[in-house]
Order: sequence, then structure tokens, then C-alpha cells
Amino acid sequence: MGDWAVQSGSGIRFEWGLAGADRLAAEAACLVIVDVLSFTTAVSVAVRTGIRVLPFWLPDGPAASAEKGAAAYARQSGARLAVARHAVTPDSPWSLSPAHLRTAPFTARLVLPSPNGAAIAAAAPPNVRVVAACLRNITAVGSWLTAHGYGTPSRPVAVIAAGERWPDGSLRPALEDLLGAGALISDLHHQGTGPPSVEAAAAKAAYEGTADLTHAIAAGASGRDLAAMGFAADVAIAAEEDVCTVVPVRDADGAFASG
Repeated sequence: MGDWAVQSGSGIRFEWGLAGADRLAAEAACLVIVDVLSFTTAVSVAVRTGIRVLPFWLPDGPAASAEKGAAAYARQSGARLAVARHAVTPDSPWSLSPAHLRTAPFTARLVLPSPNGAAIAAAAPPNVRVVAACLRNITAVGSWLTAHGYGTPSRPVAVIAAGERWPDGSLRPALEDLLGAGALISDLHHQGTGPPSVEAAAAKAAYEGTADLTHAIAAGASGRDLAAMGFAADVAIAAEEDVCTVVPVRDADGAFASG
């Protein structure tokens, strides 16, 4: 794989989606996933309460197969299973919705399926440190990365904007993930790490050039879609900046817990 594909020489790198994460993981010391609406936001909410979150996704096959696979994985892991937002019941109160997770009862282990952020986390090589970042914990994640020596050319950090999916399953670059990734890259840059790749610098510029972040998240395609489905509260939670000091880190068990 050529140096151009992995942004070699840069301490902070940036890419999109599962394929981008797979490429950058070849050289990255730490992979930071940004899925603002809603996987990494949901992870921040859950881990803050002490829940260990196990990411899961089956990328191929029908949705029914993915649901069966997630249920089997939850049983094998001794965990409860998060269901689709619209499928929440008193018996299954956990979902990808951060608002649902704020009010759901505590469970020690939770399988959280997602075709974007969870898929990236589940597929990441076991030798690469994986962190979940969102707008709610940007400063905490940036400080944690710096304290652990990540963000230099010898220990590069790869910031991955998870993105969303078009109806045909292809990657849809999502504004909220670009801005979330840019926010983290901006924080790392101000802490003296780097240098950023050109791709990372462009994401940083997008964040720093956005005057009203809350409006951008709500007015973007993903925010409007969730609001139209009745989940405007999830959008509002995702737009909260620096309200969480928890840094969710994937452990040897494959679960996100406080790092």
C-alpha cells in the first residue's frame, strides 16, 4: 500500500468510513471513531453510567440476519441487546438513541449494533487502540490521546468520520461526523500534536469555519432525518459540546469502557 493511502508522515490523519479506517489502521497507533448521530454519542452516554458497550455489525446479508447475529452475540457475551429506536419496549429499553439510554435501566453489558460506527469498531484490528469520540467529549478525548503519546508521526492517530449510508448501502459522507472529527483534530493541533495530514487539516478547517455548530448539526441531512422520525432529542444531545469527561476505549474484551 502506497504512502499516499495511509497519509504517512503525519501525526494526525483523517478518513471516512469502514474502508478508510481499514486503510489507516495499517499504520495507526490509535483509531478514533466519530459517529455523532448516533453511535459514539450513544457510547458516551452509556459508558458514563458504567455500561460496557460491545459494538456489533454484520456488513453483508439481509437485516434479519444481522438482527439474529446480534441477538446471538448478545447471548454469547452475557449482554443485553440494543434494539432499533422504534422497537423500544419496557422489556427492551435500550437502543442507539442517546435519549433512550439516558432513561433506560442500568445493564452491565450492552451490545450496540450500528452499520457505521459499530461496524468500524468491530472490524478494527485487535492490536490498534480504538476510542469513541463525539462532540460531547472532544476535550476529554484530545487530552487522553495527548497524555498517552498519540498524535505524532511515530504514534499516529487516525480520526475516522463514520458517515451514514445511502439506500444502496454506499457511504454517505455526513456533515456532523466531518465537524466532530474536525473538532478533535483542532483540539489535538492546539495541544501541539501533529503535524496533521492535508485531509485532517481540511476537516479541522471545516469545524473552525462553522459559526453555529448546533444549527449545523440540526439542519444537516442526518439531523433533519432523525427529527422527522421523532428523535429530535437525540440530535440535541449529540450537539452538546464538552459536557462529558468520559473517554470510551475498546478493551481486550472488545467492549468500550472508560479509559
